[in-house]
Amino acid sequence: MDVGIAWALMVPVIVFLTIVSPVWIFMHYRSKQRAQGALSDEERLELENLSTHAERMVDRIDTLEAILDSETPGWRKRLQSE
Repeated sequence: MDVGIAWALMVPVIVFLTIVSPVWIFMHYRSKQRAQGALSDEERLELENLSTHAERMVDRIDTLEAILDSETPGWRKRLQSE
């Protein structure tokens, strides 16, 4: 009867170690990775700063293109033909 009790305890342990445990560990670290994927406050501030700079650059480029359009008509065609 002792062998039967040993097998009765051994089977659930083997199933747990081979199936449940790896899935559990995988899901744990996957959720940790997703939680770390969010931006920190410092990163969010830096991203907003970069976005502001990019918007200012777009405005400057638009202004420069408008100046070129008024002073040198057809400059775009010359760039495309080169």
